[in-house]
Amino acid sequence: MMKHTREPHKHLEIGPVSLRWHPRRVSFVLIALALALGLGSIALITGAYTLSPAEILEVFRGLGDARSTLVVMEIRLPRLLTALLVGGALAGSGMLLQGIVRNPLVSPDIIGINAGAGLMAILLYVYRIPTYLVAPAAFAGALAAALIIYGLTWKGHISIPRLVLVGIGVNAIFGALTTYMTLVGRSEDIARAYQWLAGSLYDSGWDDVAILAISMALLVPLGSMLLHPLRVIQLGDSQAKAVGVRLETVRFGLLLISCGLAAVAVSATGPIGFVALMVPHLARMIAGPIRSSVWFLSMALGGILVLGADMITLHLLPFELPAGIITSALGAPYFLYLLYRTGVKL
Repeated sequence: MMKHTREPHKHLEIGPVSLRWHPRRVSFVLIALALALGLGSIALITGAYTLSPAEILEVFRGLGDARSTLVVMEIRLPRLLTALLVGGALAGSGMLLQGIVRNPLVSPDIIGINAGAGLMAILLYVYRIPTYLVAPAAFAGALAAALIIYGLTWKGHISIPRLVLVGIGVNAIFGALTTYMTLVGRSEDIARAYQWLAGSLYDSGWDDVAILAISMALLVPLGSMLLHPLRVIQLGDSQAKAVGVRLETVRFGLLLISCGLAAVAVSATGPIGFVALMVPHLARMIAGPIRSSVWFLSMALGGILVLGADMITLHLLPFELPAGIITSALGAPYFLYLLYRTGVKL
């Protein structure tokens, strides 16, 4: 008879702060970060204008020639950092949302959060409102979608199946409105809007990197603080209430954080599909149930997926496609596979 033992953990005490971590899970995170670093290095070197590692180092030291500096610092580096941060934000958002509803087949792009962010961003593109307002407008759209879903779901408490069904309906409505806005816009804006809706890293710049980095620096610590009560919620509402978890407060707080992460990602590149759905599931398969290390692993894997998809479009295809097309091509079959294997009901 097999005996199941708990995974050993270690403690680190710094004054009044005590940290606990599991070496195996932390090793998964470190491996994923190393893979992201390696993939990023390849992205810097390869392309129409190939650079050697020595030339890359010269650029970082401020000694590179003008052409190499332009290619690395203005084109490749902001693009790969945007890919890593967008993938991390989407995957982090997806894991929180799946934890809230206790359903691995739910993500921000399925229940309308990404659609709300996308609708507001498209409004700005169509009406030529300054692009620095895209990020706050996308967050407002995602938050509006979340509040609509929450309001239509609330009946003294939150019914998880009802929340999912309402979210699917909101997603359809916002998607229809987005399509309408692209049809009534100016012809020169429609092409740009469609490229953005497909999830493209084409115009990524340092402004996108700054907004993503600052937003994640604020949202990720807040999400980490609520991961423990989220773990308790996975045991069921009655058990969570029994140990003092304020269910609706925790769920609403996590929903806001999930919205923020999804919105800032969508504002930078458009909705890159299925990252928020399949990456959290993969992270749980590798490292177990949701906790801080698994959440960080999910974000690292999300960055790898989006950067990898972008590199495929740049180097393996005869013409450049939005990264969102690649992730959707991978994610849609994976979603059907999960639906078949898990038998989870929406």
